[in-house]
Amino acid sequence: MIRRFISYYKPHKKLFFLDLVCSFTIALCNLFYPFVTKQVINDYAPNKVLDLMLIWCAALLGIYIVKAILSYIVQYWGHVLGVRIQGDMREDFFRHIETLPFTFFDDNKTGAVMSRITNDLFDVSELAHHGPEDTFTSVITVIGSVILLCLTVNPWLALIILVIIPFMLLFAIKARQNMRIAFKKSREGMAEVNAEVESSISGIRVAKAYNASQNEIDKFHKSNMEYMKARSSSYKAMGVFFSGMGFFNDFLYLVAITAGGLFFYYDLIDVGELAAYILYTTMMINPIRTLVNIFEQIQNGMTGFVRFAEIMDIPGEEESANPVPVGELKGDIKYESVTFSYKNKDNKNTVIKDFSLNVPAGKTVALVGPSGGGKTTLCHLLPRFYEIEGGRITIDGVDIRDMRRSDLRRNVGIVAQDVFLFGGSIRDNIEYGKPGATDAEIIEAAKKANIHEFISSLPDGYDTYVGERGVKLSGGQKQRISIARAFLKNPPILVLDEATSALDNITELQIQNSLNTLSKGRTTLVVAHRLSTIKNADEIIVLDKDGIIERGTHDQLVELKGEYFKLSGAVAN
Repeated sequence: MIRRFISYYKPHKKLFFLDLVCSFTIALCNLFYPFVTKQVINDYAPNKVLDLMLIWCAALLGIYIVKAILSYIVQYWGHVLGVRIQGDMREDFFRHIETLPFTFFDDNKTGAVMSRITNDLFDVSELAHHGPEDTFTSVITVIGSVILLCLTVNPWLALIILVIIPFMLLFAIKARQNMRIAFKKSREGMAEVNAEVESSISGIRVAKAYNASQNEIDKFHKSNMEYMKARSSSYKAMGVFFSGMGFFNDFLYLVAITAGGLFFYYDLIDVGELAAYILYTTMMINPIRTLVNIFEQIQNGMTGFVRFAEIMDIPGEEESANPVPVGELKGDIKYESVTFSYKNKDNKNTVIKDFSLNVPAGKTVALVGPSGGGKTTLCHLLPRFYEIEGGRITIDGVDIRDMRRSDLRRNVGIVAQDVFLFGGSIRDNIEYGKPGATDAEIIEAAKKANIHEFISSLPDGYDTYVGERGVKLSGGQKQRISIARAFLKNPPILVLDEATSALDNITELQIQNSLNTLSKGRTTLVVAHRLSTIKNADEIIVLDKDGIIERGTHDQLVELKGEYFKLSGAVAN
């Protein structure tokens, strides 16, 4: 894990070494003061050597000016280093998120994922800067103080101080383990709070419509209390850590005064050496305090990095070792003995079992039947949103698992009931079907979707902001934009997943005309509950939880007076 963390420094190694060199020089600058103090007390002041005393004082002034400049570099460029490392991690995280399968997003809350990319990585950034720098500076200061104590004061006094430091470190290591566990739970609690907030804000209209604001408040209160409990536990562990380390610091002062006083009493050291000893001991305590202070930062940062690594270690969507190159497909689709189950930690739910279906190129096949029959799942399996357990799906005779996902999905256009529009302009959302499309192409796609006149009537036209998830537009307008997006993509295979079921009859009729135009010349899979929208399908497949129970054209199935006839009667009534 540490090697993995260090790898993020490699692109910024020049800046990192600049930070360390400046920190090292600052640590050396700090070591001069006790030495000069000793010389002034023992030599320059008693012997009236004013010139040397002023020269050394001037030298100290110059050292402190250099130290101030170096401190500025450390504070500014050191933090820039942390920000750049955080940016690299965020880029890697987001790129990896984009490769994860649908099952990951089924199992993880949006707010929890957002917490990892924001809060966790902010703490990682602070650790990336302060961790190596403060640790390096502190270690150099402690080692330098011990060496100078041995060389300029008394090695036995240095040994007395060194005996205590291991006990401090043992205590710190033990308390650190408890803090790590506590802070991990705190992180998980914060992720739950973020997830609850994201869910509540996204569903605010539903909550208000059902007068359920208090219910949302209660759910948030529960998550917030769990987080507060976890955070309190982490502060308890931190309190034990800091109070224990504070005691060791005070005890070190006591030992320094007692040992130094006894050595001076027995004439083993002089007054200047006593002053230098106390100053060097103080100088060792300050970096030890710094190390103590960054323990919390290390806990936060490493906990955040571990949570970052947990997501990065989840395998992305796998590609075939030797993918078959495909250009534009004709669209001859075959489901051959396909089996698929949704899995969770406790069990699995088999939705499709030994299912076979042939959709000839250029034909329209509709899937109807009661909920739970696997109609939408069959559509999701085609672009490999999920991986099948058994059987295979082929397009133009090529197993879709042997194609690159990018090649496969480039050939499949989807218009779903739940239209998602990105926070941007109408132009941006239509252009999603073909990044880099010209204005003429976007306008032509909008005209085919019967949305151009409406867009032109808006004050900002195609630059109109649609709001989060397209909240500023009606359901029919959003659906037309998604259809325009599909027109612009111009795929040979089209999936219409209940694309009009949430619309009123007039809007449905208008959009159905657009969908009929869009379907011409394409292989089309249609999932519909409103049977009026699929009367002209080349074949209608009636499904239930056991698979296909009827198939044929609309007229054939009505004459059969079976399940489809019952469905059409139920719709008519």
